[in-house]
Amino acid sequence: MFGYVFPDKPEMKIKEFELFRAYYCGLCKSIGRNCGQVSRFTLNYDCSFLSIVLSSLKGDPESIKPEKCIAHPLNKRLMVGESNVLEYVSYINIMLSYYKLLDDYNDEGSIKHKGLMIPLKPAFKKALKQYPKKGDVITKRLDELSAIEKSGCKSIDEAADPFAKLTGDMFMYEPLCTDENTKKALSWFGYNIGKWIYIIDAYDDIEKDIKNKSFNPILLSFCYNNEKAIDFKNKVKDNIKFTLTYTLSEVGKAFELLEIKKNREIIENIVYGGMYKKTLQIINKGEKDK
Repeated sequence: MFGYVFPDKPEMKIKEFELFRAYYCGLCKSIGRNCGQVSRFTLNYDCSFLSIVLSSLKGDPESIKPEKCIAHPLNKRLMVGESNVLEYVSYINIMLSYYKLLDDYNDEGSIKHKGLMIPLKPAFKKALKQYPKKGDVITKRLDELSAIEKSGCKSIDEAADPFAKLTGDMFMYEPLCTDENTKKALSWFGYNIGKWIYIIDAYDDIEKDIKNKSFNPILLSFCYNNEKAIDFKNKVKDNIKFTLTYTLSEVGKAFELLEIKKNREIIENIVYGGMYKKTLQIINKGEKDK
């Protein structure tokens, strides 16, 4: 995951944002506890959202208390205490982060990404040992994605499918999949979040991918012909906005099928506000420059 899933902070009550941040900080602490302190640099908002959704479906009361934070040594931060969900998400965060670094290294050949993988490797191996089935799923989906990229796929939906399926699998946390309806709703919810992340990231990376001559399904689908990146983005942005908005509508439909036991307001803010606001932010980036 890439860090695009974030709340619409101005529309949040203060106590709701404080609870969101408590989950973020609690996950950070959990990553350090389970995977080593160095691994905490991989923390992202997308996995924080995953932890809130799964915890809210499980429904157990939060244990929140102020704790010291390595990034803010002078002030204690409110943090959600360790739970089975946070432990699960901390390992998922490590696996996804490691593979993201590997993908960036394969795309760009960057020594920086290769260097970041080295201290993360012990945590990555531990995560695979703790959740081998999820590790197998991630490997399978990323292999499918690699094959699609190598084939020069021109379909945005087809290119997004492996990562969307991967994200759907990560939302299917086994203790919550007690019936077929919940399992399907979680899978479809995660699938469309993953599809939205993949497409918005592809649009956001257009300039970089043109420069590096990297695979980007948007460039292929809309027949990029060496024009300026800003001109190409303006040409395709209405189509991409429609696709992203439709995908978010599917996220919303799946969300309404989930039995959320707590924190509904926070999740609604992110699903109906934050993700759409991020869509507009990325789609309209560069407007002033033009």
